[in-house]
Amino acid sequence: MARNLGAALSRRPGRVLAASLLAAVVALTVVAGLLGTQVWRARDRAADREAALQAARQTAVNMGSLDYRNIQKNIDQVLTGLTGEAKNQWGTQSRTVIAAATQAQARWTVQSVKGGVVSLDGDSAEVAVAVTVLIVSKQAPNGTTVNNRWVLELTRTDGRWLVSKTGLVP
Repeated sequence: MARNLGAALSRRPGRVLAASLLAAVVALTVVAGLLGTQVWRARDRAADREAALQAARQTAVNMGSLDYRNIQKNIDQVLTGLTGEAKNQWGTQSRTVIAAATQAQARWTVQSVKGGVVSLDGDSAEVAVAVTVLIVSKQAPNGTTVNNRWVLELTRTDGRWLVSKTGLVP
């Protein structure tokens, strides 16, 4: 019996050490998992911000790149980046834009575009975009520069960021 007690006592430090090591491994695994999840979420959020910004910039460029010679194609290109209220608004105003551009023989060319994400929350974003456009027409054959600033609200639809609302900033 004394032998069994001695053997049990001599194995106890090994069990304590094994249990301690197991607890440390479990704790490190949990911490690594939590940190990995945070890094993954931060990367996803950064990717969402970049995708929303790119979609807003491209839509702003499309809105500022109109040519009376290809005006319907240009309008259709703008519409591909829109949804909801913005799409309805452009669809309604497109006849007026086509008529005015054709009559003036106007060509809009984007000279520069800058933008930044104002807010991002899940599947919605707000992006501010500034666009400098050169407008050449019969009335202004040398061109006139116009600076537009928009706040664009975007919605993620079927994995794509689309502009759902536009607002000019005075």
